[in-house]
Amino acid sequence: MTREELCERLAEAGDGRDRGWLEGDQGAAFEAPGEPVAAAVLVGVVPRPGGLSILLTQRTDHLRDHAGQISFPGGRVEPGDPSLAAAALREAEEEIGLPPERVDVLGALAPYRTVTGFRIHPVVGWVEPPLDLAPDEFEVAEVFEVPLAYVLDPANHHRQCYRRGATTRFYYVLPYQERFIWGATAGILVNFSSLLRR
Repeated sequence: MTREELCERLAEAGDGRDRGWLEGDQGAAFEAPGEPVAAAVLVGVVPRPGGLSILLTQRTDHLRDHAGQISFPGGRVEPGDPSLAAAALREAEEEIGLPPERVDVLGALAPYRTVTGFRIHPVVGWVEPPLDLAPDEFEVAEVFEVPLAYVLDPANHHRQCYRRGATTRFYYVLPYQERFIWGATAGILVNFSSLLRR
């Protein structure tokens, strides 16, 4: 898939509801008071000789929230951010040292709501190698890439569930090598896959 084809798919996507996209954590009631906290993440698409890949991070084990989990570079939208894309690029620079000028923003996926009270806005960007990254050692244990071909294969999308009291929640897991990509990150990847496989 070329950059131009990716742009076309994103332009046609709309809000994704008519495509059956996941709107958030399945089984979550979202009854937290007030508005969800806006967050923006960078879905970085990296062209490699063997095909496209997606840029991901593994969080350090000592963090209070989501320790050790796999995520996209990103975080809360701050009042000074002029746009969601700007917020995603700022966070990517802070977390992994990716300069904003190295990212060509192509579009966005539908927001993803989490049970923890966030509305995540995935911003899709083309990241041309070589990548000279400088991860924040406090937040990021590792930066790695997962092949887009792996993400596109529905056989790698495992739907699981857990129960807490009377509540059952469903989530996706994409096991890749020795890692488990799950939660919001996996849900966003499943939506991205749905867009590109149509």
